[in-house]
Parts: sequence; C-alpha cells; structure tokens
Amino acid sequence: MLNRLTDRRMRRVILSALAGTALLAGCDQLTERLDRAKEVAETSAGQISGETIVDPGARNLETASIADRALAGTVMAEFVVDEEERPLFAIGSIIAKPIDIPPPSALAMDDEALSAEELEYFEEEYYYEEPAVSGGEVLEALPPPASAPDLASSRAPSAVTVSPEQALPKITLDPRAVAKSEREIAQAGADLDKMVAEEPLAQRRLKGLTREEFKALPVEEKAEMRKLARRAPVSRDAIKAQIDANSVMLDTMTKYGIGGEVALSRQGQMVIQIGADGASPTQFRGAGTGPADFLAREDETECPDDIQPSQVAGDLALVTACVVRDLRASGQFEYVEKDFIFQNQFVRRTRDAPPPAGTGANPGGSTGGTTTAPATPVSFNPNDPLWTLQWHFRDQGTADGRTAGGAGFESFWNRQGTAGSRSVVVAVIDTGLQMSHPDIAGSPNIMAGWDMVSDPRMGNDGDGRDSDPNDPGDMCDPTRPYAADSFHGTHVAGTVGAASTNNGAGVAGGAWNVRVVPVRALGKCGGRLSDINDAIRWSAGLIPAEGPADTEVWNENPADIINLSIGLLGACPASLQDAIDAVTERGAIVVSAAGNARMSTTFYAPAGCRGVVTVAASDARGQITPYSNYGPEVTLLAPGGDLTRDDNGDGKPDGVLSTKAASNCYDPVTGEGVETCFYAYEQGTSMAAPHVSAALALLKARSPSATKEQLIATLRGALDPRQPLQCSGLCSQYPGTTALPGNPDMCARPCGTGLLNLANIPAASTGAGGR
Repeated sequence: MLNRLTDRRMRRVILSALAGTALLAGCDQLTERLDRAKEVAETSAGQISGETIVDPGARNLETASIADRALAGTVMAEFVVDEEERPLFAIGSIIAKPIDIPPPSALAMDDEALSAEELEYFEEEYYYEEPAVSGGEVLEALPPPASAPDLASSRAPSAVTVSPEQALPKITLDPRAVAKSEREIAQAGADLDKMVAEEPLAQRRLKGLTREEFKALPVEEKAEMRKLARRAPVSRDAIKAQIDANSVMLDTMTKYGIGGEVALSRQGQMVIQIGADGASPTQFRGAGTGPADFLAREDETECPDDIQPSQVAGDLALVTACVVRDLRASGQFEYVEKDFIFQNQFVRRTRDAPPPAGTGANPGGSTGGTTTAPATPVSFNPNDPLWTLQWHFRDQGTADGRTAGGAGFESFWNRQGTAGSRSVVVAVIDTGLQMSHPDIAGSPNIMAGWDMVSDPRMGNDGDGRDSDPNDPGDMCDPTRPYAADSFHGTHVAGTVGAASTNNGAGVAGGAWNVRVVPVRALGKCGGRLSDINDAIRWSAGLIPAEGPADTEVWNENPADIINLSIGLLGACPASLQDAIDAVTERGAIVVSAAGNARMSTTFYAPAGCRGVVTVAASDARGQITPYSNYGPEVTLLAPGGDLTRDDNGDGKPDGVLSTKAASNCYDPVTGEGVETCFYAYEQGTSMAAPHVSAALALLKARSPSATKEQLIATLRGALDPRQPLQCSGLCSQYPGTTALPGNPDMCARPCGTGLLNLANIPAASTGAGGR
C-alpha cells in the first residue's frame, strides 16, 4: 500500500531529508542577522518609545490601554530545529474501513439553480411540514439553527422538537467470552437495522419549506439549507459491512488474547480500541499519564513476520502493530492503519528575549474587547490598536509598516465594501479556543463548537469528547527545552476572524464578520488521527457528535471552509484522505498548512493529501521562509512570518500577530515589560493557512453563489507570481532539491503559483454580501 508509513523506500527518503535539515540553524547567516538586528534597533528606537508616528493607525496604539496593546514576541537570532520529529501513534487504537462500502449519494449542492436531485430531496415526505406518524407519535420539522438568527426565514412554519436521535452503538469484543461477543455483534446489527428503518423520520431536523418557498430563498439561505442537507444517513450497506468485519476482528483479538471496543460510523470508518480491558479511552483505568504510557514511535514499532502471539504479550504497542498487520492481511478491509498523532505547525523557538526593563506590572485599564465600537464603521480601516503592526494583512508597500509580503486584505475590504458575511462558516480544527480571552469571550463570530479529543490523557481537561472546545493547554513533556502550552488554536482562529475586530482593542482578523466554529481535536502531545477524521466530518455537517446519554449532536453551522493548521510526517493516511474526500465532495474547502519540516509536502499530511488547498509560509519580503515545507502539492504562499527578521523596520519581529494569552510581554509604545498579555507574534505554516481560509471566506462573501471550484480559481487569480529565487534555498540545507539554472548553490523549493494578494481581486459587479 502506497500510503503505509512503514514503506521502507519512503522511510529512507524521510530520514534523509531529516538528516539534511539538521544543518539548518536559521535563515541566512547568523552574523548577517545580528548586524541587521543592530541596525533595526538603532533606526527604530524612536518608534518603540512612541516618539515617532509612522502610520495614522499608530494613534490608536498610543491611546489604547496597556491590556489592549501589550504583546509578546521579540526578534530572535535563530530558529530551533527539531531533530527528533518522528511519527507517533496512539497505543491500542486502530482505524479501519471494511471493503465494498458504496460511497453515499450526495446532493448537488453547489449550483445556484436547483438540480433534479435537489428537487427530489426537498419533495421527500420527511422534509416538509406535513406531519408523519411513527409509533403513534407525530413528528414535525425543527426550526432553523438558533445560532444563525439572521438566516431564519419568516416563512418557516412553527415547529416542535422531536426526541434526539441515539448515537451508533459500540461493540465490545472479549476473547474470554466469544459467544457473548458474538451475541453482542448480532444485537448491534438488529439495533442498527431498526435505526436505518426509522431514520427518514428522524431526518426531519431541517427547516420545513415548500418547494416554491425554497426556490424563492436568497442565495445565502439556499446555501445554508444545502449544507444542512449534507447529513449522512445511516446506510444499511455501511452498517452490514462493519458488523461483518467485527467477526474478523474478534478472531484476531482472540489470537493475541486481548479485548477491544469497536466504534461504528455512518460512513464506514471504524475506530478499534484494544487492550486487556478493551482500552476504551473514555474509560481508561490505567495509572500512567505520561506520553510514553499512551504514545509510541512508528519507526520503533513494527510487527516481525515470524513473531508468535505469545511473544507480544504485555507489549500493547507491539500488539497494535501486529493487529494492524493481520487485519490488513485478512483482505476484508479497504484500509487499516494506526491512529497517528498530528502536531500543530508552530515553529518551535527559543524563549523570547527579555523585554526592555520596565514596570513588570500586569496589564491595567480595560481588558481587550471591552472598548465600545461604533455601530456602523465609516470605513474598513480597523481601529484595533495593534492593526498597525499586522503587516501580513496590509497592502504591499515600503512605508507605514507595510512590506512586500502583505496579503492585501485592507484593499479588499474597502474595494469590495465587505469584511465578510454571516452566511459564511469557517471551522478551525485545532487545540480549541481560549474562551476567556477578552477579545474572544464577547465575539459574535464564535459559534457552538465541539471537543473531539477522545482520550482524557490527551484531553488535559479531565474527560473525553464533549461540547466544550475550550483550550486548557497542550504541553506534552515539561522536561523538554522550550516546552509550553501553545494555545495554537486561539492564534489560528484569531487570524481567521474569531476575535472582535474594529472594537478598539487588540488585533484585527482577516474576515471580521464570518461565523467561526472551533473544533478541538489536538490536546496534550498532539491529536489522534481518528479524532481529526471525525472533526473534519462533523465540521462539514456530515456526521453527528456523541452527546450526553449517547445522543447525537449535529453541527448546526456546517463549514464552507475547514482550516487544518496541523501536520504529520509521512504520506497522507488513507482514513484522512477518506474524510477529506467526503467533505470536499459535498462542497467544503479544506485548507492545510504545508508543514514546517523543510521538506517536500509529498511526505507530509494533510499537506500532501488530494483535494486540499496547501499553503506554504512566506516572510515579509514575500519569499518562502526557511522552515516551510515545499513541493508539487503546494497551492500558494501566504504570510507565515519569520521571527528572525524585521524587514519593515518597525522594531518588532516579522511574525504573524494574533490572539493568544502569553507571558514575558511588553508595551509596544513604551517598551516597558508587562507580565502577561493577550496577543503574540508567532511563525509557521500554521499562520499561513488561516490567511487563506480568511481569504476564501471573504471571496465567498463577495460571491455567495460561487462553487468551491470557482472560489479556488478566484483565489489563484489573486496571486502574485514569484521569481525562482523567491522560492529557493541553499542546496546544502535542502537535500534532494534541484539547483536553479545558472545558480548551482541555490535549489528550487516549489511554493505554488504565487503569493496571496487580495488587492488583485477586482470589485464585484453586484452586491457582495453583508458586513
């Protein structure tokens, strides 16, 4: 199988690339960088002290409270190169999909005009308001989602709530009680048959409309209804294949003397937890909570061909590898793979240099997000005090804090007369959100999300999956150098537009007026592939989450765009590709960070998966950063930042400035130290991806009826072409790359068709969505 991480040829390529990257200690030569830092410090001293105003927006910076402007991040001398990055997997967790599961039929949800399939769907008896009777109970359609009141139609009939549906059952496989396990498999099959028969009535969750009413809806509301219609039914074929596969799994587990628990799904992707007690992550009873107790390295755990079952007893990591091997060999599965661990795509760095000596006091005055904003902005120039330092959103230029690498958001906002639309939804699958962050707590852009982290040992919040996507921190090993909670998802979502913008506090986001759905799939030490797969499907509205008392909880705000600022060293796992295919076939756009391993995206996921918009990171010069991955899968460059540079000379690092609680901060006006703050510079392809997600959200607001293919084509049309040297690096630092013609020392690092620049988008010829 091409996607297997154990493929020896691929492993040699990956290890070779990693060996080469160990030579890279930073961007450019260190002496050159130190000289530049000294020059910047001398020329920008007046700016830091507040004596010089280089931009009208700087007045907002000076008048804001310390809490609304304090930030973290100083110019660094070098990057930290992680030479230990190797794929990890969750011990005792396996993902599998049986063969011969037909793909679910999908409605044509992208065309403005109703297709024949749509007309047929909306004429089904369970869609309309006419009551249908089941067991003597009258079921009626639910009202539109409460979280999107601006999309509710006054034409919708009154409705009553039906009982919530039950989640799909889990099956316990116990080799000590084979007959009992077989009865449980049979009972699960019978229960699911009943669920299949009854579900058409349960699907009357959608807003009740007549066909004529649906045809008369505005474009934005039609799109909303189509997204709600993505919900995958319980397929009899998919369920039967999973039930049949349990017999094969029971035989395999009996061979190794271990128990298991199998979670079934609507689309055929099963998650198998194995161990002496079934190893259910939500019922874990083990004492160990350190990473070594639940994670193992892929390159150190391979099942030998001649091993006997008795030889693997007591080594659950090895048992996991052997069960994967045996299930693959059974011929009953489309794919079987370990539950790999994904990481966020921040670039690791040294501790920030101490800020200039000062008071060291906590931020005073108001907290971020509390400043009263005008009811209707007179322009789309944000009054957020730190906006003047967000070079990455601004137009390209050489003055007033602008750079050659700006993404042109400010021109787009003003030319199009919009900063987003409430009809557009972006899901951020990440570490969750700091819900108490002062610029997020009151934001109208935050919709109900979900915590998909299934293992409490990784959840770091005392439980498994639930409705709380708050980020409690993700630090894995506190003994490692530079270990800290990343609050990565808060920074990423802030770039998209989760924080309140134009409120006189903190930073601006890329799309001010979109709905953002936070989905927590990464926790302590990273995120399980199985959790990420479910997060992708739930975000797009294809499957429900499991709520209290085994009830189903659907995402009432299905995503148009899904942001994945995550990465795994290795080829795209089959189950991840399956999840991506499922949502993109139904109209969602998946945006992925290229990764920070300084290697080809072919050997990185999800950047190397099919059907994603893969984003490499650029610096303030508009050139690919030293840490960014590159390759044929890259779609475009977008600002990811470089904390070792200050090319616009503002005395601050050229990182991406966004929301995130941090310590060791400073006041950008006085230069005095501040103990804690709510905004920080970061760098990474994780920062580049949300710029593109925000850009696509703006394009969707500009053209509500555009298909995902049209939106991506428009995005590509907004790119500034790059010269070969702008997407290159020293051949000695990037082994396996090809030298540029006439320049044997510099090698090509393919970075897509150009640099994101929304200033290239012409004004829309018709109305462009709401503010």
